[in-house]
Amino acid sequence: MTNLFSSDLKVINVGLDTFADSIIQNGGNATKVAWRPPALGDTNTGRALATLINNEEVDAANRIALSRYLAANPVLKGVDKAANSVPGMGERTLLHAGPPISWEEMGGPMKGAIIGAVIYEGWTETEKAAFELASSGEITFAPCHHHSAVGPMSGIISPSMPVWIVENTEHGNKSYSNFNEGLGKVLRYGANSPEVILRLKWIEETLATVCRLSLENREELELKPLIGQALHMGDECHNRNVASTALLIKQLIPSVIKTNLPPNDIASTVEFMSGNDLFFLNLSMAACKGMMDAAHGIDHSSMVTAMARNGVTFGIRMSGTGNEWFWTQSRVADGLFFPGFSQNDAAPDLGDSAITETAGIGGFAMASAPAIVQFVGGTPTEALGYTQEMAHITLGRNNAFSIPALDFIGSPAGIDARKVVDTGIEPIINTGIAHKDAGVGQIGAGITRAPMTVFNDAITTLADKLGTN
Repeated sequence: MTNLFSSDLKVINVGLDTFADSIIQNGGNATKVAWRPPALGDTNTGRALATLINNEEVDAANRIALSRYLAANPVLKGVDKAANSVPGMGERTLLHAGPPISWEEMGGPMKGAIIGAVIYEGWTETEKAAFELASSGEITFAPCHHHSAVGPMSGIISPSMPVWIVENTEHGNKSYSNFNEGLGKVLRYGANSPEVILRLKWIEETLATVCRLSLENREELELKPLIGQALHMGDECHNRNVASTALLIKQLIPSVIKTNLPPNDIASTVEFMSGNDLFFLNLSMAACKGMMDAAHGIDHSSMVTAMARNGVTFGIRMSGTGNEWFWTQSRVADGLFFPGFSQNDAAPDLGDSAITETAGIGGFAMASAPAIVQFVGGTPTEALGYTQEMAHITLGRNNAFSIPALDFIGSPAGIDARKVVDTGIEPIINTGIAHKDAGVGQIGAGITRAPMTVFNDAITTLADKLGTN
């Protein structure tokens, strides 16, 4: 005690970083400890969590869920119209990203995309008429996730849209996603101008036809090895799909040439695919959806099987709580904006593409893709840190998705809601950013986190279901 004021001050700071910052600025030595109270300090959730930690029933269920996810083998089977393939797709059904939401509650990008889909389907001819039809109650709106499907950003899938058909051959479940439109003004970001509709028609009539026939001319394409190879080539298969798209094109080109379709159709297809670095994204999402659905519905499991956003709310589903959603307000992502735009212009986060993070790629595999930081912000060191941090909230690793920068260790996989609540570490997500108004489109890309409150709610519900709370 007598030497306290004569020796150099060394401080361990737990809590607000500003305390440590002040000490450092004044020449002191301070170590910051990233600690937060479990469950954000909520007593009721903390008690529920205590009953689930080291719970034999939960641990056993998680081993089953994780093993099913790891064993899943998503295979690209074909292409067809949503009306013909997506289960439960009604004549006037529009699927959207994220948890359930009504037309009145939707934000600008999703409303803009729905108006575009209505015109694309030929249900109306003008934006005004489309708006009135969407408001009338004559259209059924449903989450893509409820129909074994996923869609990026607004995630709109309408009956006439072509979809990729992916089958998990290990467990037999199928998953679906629409086709990626490319960058710029596109439907998924809420744009609905004539050129957007024209592109969608071309995708339906030409691109989808070429892809469908090409898949019929070749052996089935396993997607998990392709994703794994892309991770070794600098992708994380969410916001960066340069390598995965190139690998897909390499697989498809020989059979595309054999389709005997008009040369102009083949040429325009190859040109579109090779000019769209995000072409593989939707297939990556469908593959991840198939893997996570294989792990869904395991009683007592605390493994997260879906994270999704609709531009208003952020929601998760957990294996052991069935199809119940746990949601809260969606955040606006921090990131890099195109010239002329800022965070004030941004819509809250939206899209089903966080299924990639749920499956252990995307933000969870950012260590494989240091170049992604040029698009979403940050540094390569931070990208490495995100992957290492996510290992603290997962049940295991997926060795099929190995990461060169970490000595080829598998990516962290199988988000455990218990660990999220216990550590206070929110799952990382990298994402595109849409303008808050309909019709503008993408204005940037960035990084966000899954809100802690949804995990608190999930944990409390699971404890109630097990009768431990």
